[in-house]
Amino acid sequence: MSFIFSGASRNAKLRRPNPPIMQYLGYVLCGLTAGGSMVLFAHAVGDTLGVSLLPLPF
Repeated sequence: MSFIFSGASRNAKLRRPNPPIMQYLGYVLCGLTAGGSMVLFAHAVGDTLGVSLLPLPF
């Protein structure tokens, strides 16, 4: 993830466009992060309500 962010930052400083593969990987990482946060949020809400919304082992 740091490779994608550092490359995008460097390209922004040099005013160059990002290569398509770096842009796609950034979108994939952003989607995985958002999906993981939604799963953990649903698990936390389920624990708070006393209902097992997602039966995760942790």
